[in-house]
Amino acid sequence: MNRTTLSKPLRWLAMAWAAGSFLLTACTPNPSSSAGPAPAAQTAPTDVAVAPVVNGKPMAYALFAGGCFWCIEADFEKLAGVLAVESGYTAGQTPQPTYEQVSAGHTGHTEAVRVLYDPSQVSYAQLVDYFWRHIDPTVKDQQFCDVGPQYRSGIYWQNEAERATAEASRDALIKSGRFSTIHTELAPSSAFHLAEDYHQDYYKKNEMRYSYYRLSCGRDARVKKLWG
Repeated sequence: MNRTTLSKPLRWLAMAWAAGSFLLTACTPNPSSSAGPAPAAQTAPTDVAVAPVVNGKPMAYALFAGGCFWCIEADFEKLAGVLAVESGYTAGQTPQPTYEQVSAGHTGHTEAVRVLYDPSQVSYAQLVDYFWRHIDPTVKDQQFCDVGPQYRSGIYWQNEAERATAEASRDALIKSGRFSTIHTELAPSSAFHLAEDYHQDYYKKNEMRYSYYRLSCGRDARVKKLWG
């Protein structure tokens, strides 16, 4: 069985367990799940959300896509200075996309997270560096066992300062010789759509199912191989 065939069954199996049953018919991947429309060309950020003020201090948002949003959400919530992480969809065309639409690969979106952080505790550059070390930037339209443009990795900058930081970080990685090519998308931000409630904090609500999925997908093993 190839990796494309494995990806959606692992996700659906974890969610089926969370619902208390094995819905085997839901484990059959859509034959077109590894292909979808290319995101629309975009040259400037749109729909930039204003982060809240917490205890009189302005916070900030950052947008990243690192494959399964259950996993990248869990990773970012471990980082000091991060207040909250929301799972959702971005960089696509369909208004108000659902998980079923996005996972079928027909909307142009990628699974993503919106990170709420305190700039006085952690910088955007530190977030970007942390992000790289929790993904596989060497593959296109794929992260670990999940295959298709809906799982492509990306950094979605919201202003020119973030763009410069993201591009400098990518260029430094290539210059270091660690990777000859980086397929992670760097693009201006667009609308971020919150995923369904059951996806938020999935790793906390369904610890055993999440752990099974993450281990079976080989995420941590691949990250360790790439980054040490």
